[in-house]
Amino acid sequence: MAKKLLGGGAPLRLSADAQLEDIGLVAYDFDGTITARDTFMAFLRWRVTFLRFAVGLVRLIPSAMFYLMHQDRGRLKAAAVKEFLAGLKKETVEADALAFVESQATGLLRPDALRSWRYWQQRQAKLVIVTASPDLIIAPFARGLAADTLVATELAVDSTGRLTGGFATPNCRGPEKVKRLRALFGHDIRLAAAYGDTGGDREMLRLADHAGYREFREKP
Repeated sequence: MAKKLLGGGAPLRLSADAQLEDIGLVAYDFDGTITARDTFMAFLRWRVTFLRFAVGLVRLIPSAMFYLMHQDRGRLKAAAVKEFLAGLKKETVEADALAFVESQATGLLRPDALRSWRYWQQRQAKLVIVTASPDLIIAPFARGLAADTLVATELAVDSTGRLTGGFATPNCRGPEKVKRLRALFGHDIRLAAAYGDTGGDREMLRLADHAGYREFREKP
């Protein structure tokens, strides 16, 4: 279990018969919104040596060049997953992610975002993290924050329990965020508030009564 980042505890999935409180749902993007920088790349850099990370970045140059043409962040992320995580046991990545959160979280999380999270939490809103980052990496953060639900890009695992280097779901960005929220909470979902920091959050923000675009700016 991840160390609690705000105190309290809650499951990452709502039960099928869960009743929403009067306030309802509040959704947060993660990277750049709750955190001050990209969590996935910070995790990759943290878990390997400087030399291994540098070699991996060099190998990713062709994918980065193609990104300039296709502008598909999902493909670029998939290339990074394949380079750094393919073949690892799921349990190994989960353990590494937990250690990463416990040692690095305070240097990543925005204080003003945490205050906002606590504000809605105290009002018994259902708090949802909706992120394009891999689920295995963000899950310990979500548990530490006592999130009710985590919606993320899920990594594919083979029959031996090893990461294939691919995705089990589409990259959770842009319209995919809304699609995933509607699959969980119904087509007519309305958010009490939503927070994000890039164009990949705009569709989700349109579902909210309060749309907080780049609202959090404090550094850890």
